[in-house]
Amino acid sequence: MTSLQTPENFNWPLAYEAEALLSRHINAFLGKNPVAARLAQRMHDETGTEFFEWVDHFVVSTGHEVAFRAAGFIPEATEAPAGHVVLAHPHAMLPRVLVSKQADPSHAPRSLAIRPEFLADFMARQGLTGEPEGAPCARYRVLRINEKNGALFQAVERLGYRGFAVKEAGLGFAASVVKVRELWRARKRDFLDDADGVVAAFAVLEQSIDLVGRDVACELFFAEEREFWMFRNRAGRVQKRRQDQLGLGWANHDHHTYRCSRRYFPDLVKFMELLGLEKRERFYAGAEAGWGAQVMETAAVGIVVFADVDLLPDEVNEDYATQRLPEIPAARTVGLWCGLHGDSFLQAGMHHLEARFNHPLLKEQLAAEGIVTMKPFSDFPFLKQAFTEGERWTVNPHRVAALQAKGIITPPQAAGFVKDGAIGSHLENLERKGGFKGFNQKAVSVIIAATDPRKVQEAAHAQ
Repeated sequence: MTSLQTPENFNWPLAYEAEALLSRHINAFLGKNPVAARLAQRMHDETGTEFFEWVDHFVVSTGHEVAFRAAGFIPEATEAPAGHVVLAHPHAMLPRVLVSKQADPSHAPRSLAIRPEFLADFMARQGLTGEPEGAPCARYRVLRINEKNGALFQAVERLGYRGFAVKEAGLGFAASVVKVRELWRARKRDFLDDADGVVAAFAVLEQSIDLVGRDVACELFFAEEREFWMFRNRAGRVQKRRQDQLGLGWANHDHHTYRCSRRYFPDLVKFMELLGLEKRERFYAGAEAGWGAQVMETAAVGIVVFADVDLLPDEVNEDYATQRLPEIPAARTVGLWCGLHGDSFLQAGMHHLEARFNHPLLKEQLAAEGIVTMKPFSDFPFLKQAFTEGERWTVNPHRVAALQAKGIITPPQAAGFVKDGAIGSHLENLERKGGFKGFNQKAVSVIIAATDPRKVQEAAHAQ
């Protein structure tokens, strides 16, 4: 099950029974392994995250298989050790379970693995020694942390791979991985003509896929996109530092949000498809809101993208993800942001990164770092979302002049953007329950309207 499985009309269910069953097993494991329990407490206290969100998988004996199947888990066709069945919930964002014929009957998992972003960082911060199974740049690596009371605690590192087989990389593959990281990090994003930037990005993509394959190229691309975003977002840098203190990295990312101009939206979607992302639900918030979005996902790599674009009322029934939209005389929130800063795909980078946290706890912890969280735009038992206050970016006067010349902004607004800049990016504090994979359209529409650069500028001048 490496291709995307979706319910009818993308009506994502609330898998509370499955989540509760997983939690019982995870808590039983923590009760047996004090090293894991201490790390879980530190995750909570020092990063505002919960241990559950870092769990990659755990292994149980065959006696538990019936309960997991009853809770909605089904077999997944992926590489696994002999004698193991991989169970996954097809419509929920939850850890997977391996059922082992070799495992002795037990109420707690025989082993449990968390997933930091890089094992070397995790080992350094946790003071761990030993040699991971799998060489650097292997698609799947496993580190034995400790075993206590029959509960084996491990950490895994993945590189564009969803299976559980440790295989040594082929000759020259590690060098190719390093080369692709370098290609994405060094890629030129800002061109006089954005069309040249799009062509250049596709050229790097083609070279990357030729070197390491689609899924690894995808993993490496989004890792560099997060790095680029962090350079322009203090909240992201602060939270990444907090998570890096435990060696975790950004492995708790939830989705990556791109804002795109109407002209290049089909290029962005095609680019994501070449990286293996499939189209999920589309959003259209109505004529007054003036925006649409295409959600995309690759189950193989665990990447979700939320791509925003300005949209007219008569375009909602069209496949605006593939048809090149004509220029329009006005710009709503997304188009204005792109006009001021450039497309996320090119100059601007992501509008925001969403990661999974303990929502109220992170808000409190970031406040202690001087980072203010905006009012939540989703506040449900199963989905909580809030932005940190936006990072204000300097705006190129030539971009401002072009927007004014088209009549998209007024002369006073133009003067304000040149003088004060405009809001550029956020970190999103997100909490999911019940494995809910979806988004709340009304809530997203509210926050898009609230972050319109013109409204932010007016509010600042009114103070």
